[in-house]
Amino acid sequence: MTKNAKLPLEFEPEFIEGLKEIFEEKIVFNQVLGLKITTLRPQQVVARIDMKPDLVGHYAYNRVHGGVISAGLDATGAMAVMAAIGARHMDEPPAQRLHRFAKLGTIDLRVDYLRPGIGSHFELRAEVLRLGSRVASTRMEFLGPDGQLMSAGSAAYIVS
Repeated sequence: MTKNAKLPLEFEPEFIEGLKEIFEEKIVFNQVLGLKITTLRPQQVVARIDMKPDLVGHYAYNRVHGGVISAGLDATGAMAVMAAIGARHMDEPPAQRLHRFAKLGTIDLRVDYLRPGIGSHFELRAEVLRLGSRVASTRMEFLGPDGQLMSAGSAAYIVS
């Protein structure tokens, strides 16, 4: 969201639980990744992936696969867009806002792999830079267990 936009500080518990259900249960691929939301605010979403053997991309170094990084960043960016849309329509009941995400889809995704993805777990952060009536732009980060930036991403999503 733009710096001038007025955002609520927190979402209702029903809205948070509804978004978590969509993200962590209904999108089965996120289950494969082990992607879990840890923070859900109108201005930022934070998620976590715990390393497991199914995610290894290089067996000799136990490095996470680049596809896990890109898919995780894409999903976290999309969740940030959902949060921003939910914040924009706070006048609607939570259940009504949760139905607004049916047409959300990725238009463009860019990932810069800065360091090898080695660690016990990873944190993914996303924020919306601009939420328009048809397209949203996001910025995402993939961090190691020590908080070091391993990959950075940006994406555009169709929202209508």
